[in-house]
Amino acid sequence: MNKMTRRAVLAVIAAAAVGGGYYLWGRFNMRKADHADIAYGTGARNKLDIYLPTGAGPHPFVVDIHGGAFKMGDKTMSAATEQILAAGVAIVRINYRLTGTDIWPAQLDDCLAAVAFLRDKGGDYGLDPARMAIWGQSAGGFLAVSTALSLVEAGQPPQAVVDFFGPMVFGEMDSDMAALGRTASMGTTDVAESAESELLGFPVGEDRDKANAAGPVGRLAAATGLRLPPIMIRHGEADPLIAPTQSERLRDAWVTHDPTAEVDFAIVPGGGHGGGDFNADAVLLPTAAFLTKHLAAK
Repeated sequence: MNKMTRRAVLAVIAAAAVGGGYYLWGRFNMRKADHADIAYGTGARNKLDIYLPTGAGPHPFVVDIHGGAFKMGDKTMSAATEQILAAGVAIVRINYRLTGTDIWPAQLDDCLAAVAFLRDKGGDYGLDPARMAIWGQSAGGFLAVSTALSLVEAGQPPQAVVDFFGPMVFGEMDSDMAALGRTASMGTTDVAESAESELLGFPVGEDRDKANAAGPVGRLAAATGLRLPPIMIRHGEADPLIAPTQSERLRDAWVTHDPTAEVDFAIVPGGGHGGGDFNADAVLLPTAAFLTKHLAAK
């Protein structure tokens, strides 16, 4: 087994064992979707599931984008979070193209296509297209914030954004971990076979400026005059894959660009990369409260 193949195998094992904690939890706590495998586009991965709360609709909803290092996973990775549904917010989980077949910005294009579909056809499935938030975990956090920024730029912002432990500045991921005295469980980001390099189609370490410009923090630095939606950010203090500094960078960029925007930021004490800490009421009840606050009918 050559070095690159060996590292790729280790990355998958690490993501499954550490970063995929919420993935395995969801597999054993899955409720059936009210509407499953709805096509939002023509590609094989262009499918979404809808979980509805009880009561009469139309319901506000959150688009939940799965993680998996951009290279694996699907919309069934997480449980249909009961704390969110109990608050009266529907959950829409989407698939998107993975790096085994397509590089950036195909993943962003898919997320935007799913949002366009939901705004056009969501009413047919009990959703209120005017009350939408976007949420992602890990790689899905990167996609959620990226999607939100594209919608803001298009003059069609979501009502809120939630990011759980997403990578935000690819070119600084290695230095952020080193500053904490840690070595990322999936290895360094700068190399060609890292998840982030495979997403972009070039080694992060060979063009750090270009890699940073593709992410949310770089985009905010280059933009002017955007009115940003409220954002909630959570990151595990002991995350072995992505330094919590990445979330701090997003927080600072959000506030710097739009000082009027609400930012709900917290580090989860002792928290890892997903897993039980992020399925607990201590995280999910504030998430439900944040969503209901900003998705309330006007």
